[in-house]
Amino acid sequence: MLFTGQYEHNLDAKHRLAIPSDIRAALDPARHGTGFYLAPGPNDAPWLWPQRIFEAMAGALEQSLLPTEEQMLYEQLLFSQATHLEIDSTNRIRLPQRLVDRFKLGPAIMILGVKDHLELHNPATWQKQLEQQLGQQRSIMLRAREALRQQQPGSETNES
Repeated sequence: MLFTGQYEHNLDAKHRLAIPSDIRAALDPARHGTGFYLAPGPNDAPWLWPQRIFEAMAGALEQSLLPTEEQMLYEQLLFSQATHLEIDSTNRIRLPQRLVDRFKLGPAIMILGVKDHLELHNPATWQKQLEQQLGQQRSIMLRAREALRQQQPGSETNES
């Protein structure tokens, strides 16, 4: 599933957030599950993954009785803060109070489609960040292209 776009929605008094209809229409319960996992992302915003996608990513992590310290810290940080959220009969998810408080969400929330996940942002904060990124768009795109080029088989970086 490819998530794109941005949607502004509101949290209700019980911290329930409606899933945009475009996103709901693309979700297949057999393939994606019936809910989402919410966890803090590396950009200081909460990220939402479809249930089965998150579970598949978790299963792809290397299993070990003796994980490296980095792996152990990463898994402890990610999974201890992750929360499974079911979609209710009115197509909403209920955000945990601790994450609403931590990320200063609501009453308005900007939902961003970002490839394989959704991100939740304060609309004013997102607008400032977007304006900054648009001012650097050329540089961001060139750096991304270079990073992708270096990941290709046969690139000088990968040959060592």
